[in-house]
Amino acid sequence: MRLKRFLLRYYPPGIILEYDKGGLLRTKSIDLLDLTTETNPDELLKEIMESEPLISESRAEQVKKLIVRLQQKQSQDDRDRFCFSKELKAHILPLTNVAFDKSGSRFLTGSYDRTCRIWDTASGTELRALEGHRNVVYAIAFNNPFGDKIATGSFDKTCKLWCAETGKCFYTFRGHMAEIVCLAFNPQSTLVATGSMDATAKLWEVETGREVATLAGHTAEVLSLCFNSIGNQLVTGSFDHTVIIWDVASGRCVYTLTGHQAEISNVQFNWDCSLIVTGSMDKTGKVWDAGSGSCVATLVGHKEEVLDVCFDLRGQLIATASADGTARVFSASTHQCLTTLEGHEGEISKICFSPQGSKVLTASSDKTARLWDVQSGVCLQVLEGHTDEIFSCAFNYEGDTIITGSKDNTCRIWC
Repeated sequence: MRLKRFLLRYYPPGIILEYDKGGLLRTKSIDLLDLTTETNPDELLKEIMESEPLISESRAEQVKKLIVRLQQKQSQDDRDRFCFSKELKAHILPLTNVAFDKSGSRFLTGSYDRTCRIWDTASGTELRALEGHRNVVYAIAFNNPFGDKIATGSFDKTCKLWCAETGKCFYTFRGHMAEIVCLAFNPQSTLVATGSMDATAKLWEVETGREVATLAGHTAEVLSLCFNSIGNQLVTGSFDHTVIIWDVASGRCVYTLTGHQAEISNVQFNWDCSLIVTGSMDKTGKVWDAGSGSCVATLVGHKEEVLDVCFDLRGQLIATASADGTARVFSASTHQCLTTLEGHEGEISKICFSPQGSKVLTASSDKTARLWDVQSGVCLQVLEGHTDEIFSCAFNYEGDTIITGSKDNTCRIWC
């Protein structure tokens, strides 16, 4: 086996190893979930090298540098307040989604106006307009951590792969029989997964543009999907009330997760690929063991549909957002509700943790986004100014910039 390179994830602390085995590119993750600013880098390096034969003496100094960089990131200020920076009149019709690249220097907006636009975060300048879809551009993503490609999924039943630098369209993926509503790159950026209202997901090869597999098993619309951090499994959630774990290499169903009593709103793996969290219109979230497909816990307490769920980047906390206007934070290990976030005057459609994991960001139909303290549940800040529903929000990877996207055709930058 030959080690090719390291990929660094800042939060949660972890190292991805890429290596050749039998001519095939393989990946392996080393979790550093217990890393703190007090950890001795030399002692941790010794432990890693003893447990991972892929890391030789020649690679030791490189690994140590990664550990030190992770510690430096942990010591950075995790701000409690953000200042309004810019409003971008991004599109002539409402936005659908926003997404940052890994560096946070650029972000994407998708819209009902059939375009995706690339923006410079610092200046608010439009860098590119990706035009060519014949209907709503609904799902958008950079191929993080690389950031050199963009995928767009549309109601025109196609997905397009673009060059992030030039705006050139490399490929148009055709094959779905209905709207594409979710997509994701695998961690290696070799595949794009698309989910469609035609009840299927598909895997597409980035290098050639060919369809690799059709994942057929759901009986209703596929509304959400997520690769695990290794890239060997994909999870899909459907209107048919079920969740399916797929083996990426073979395209086969590994497990069908049943138990929800209504449509699935979102699905997500945790960092170490051991757990999956799902949200449902049945007013609950569920935690599943990815290795066995069994339901570990049901997250209860919401009075209306759970519209979004997510893990913090360390996989220790789970957040849920609901149509009842509240959000909740649960322990991923004990499954107890740690705090309820109350204050919005409308449904919460989007929720995410800050990269450091100490804050939660929510987007609501009450035209505001809110920043919350995870431990106390106190609202730290109300992000106001939009004139219509906010349905999308995101932190950049450093946690020092927020983007909010609204039905008022604008997005706002907060930093």
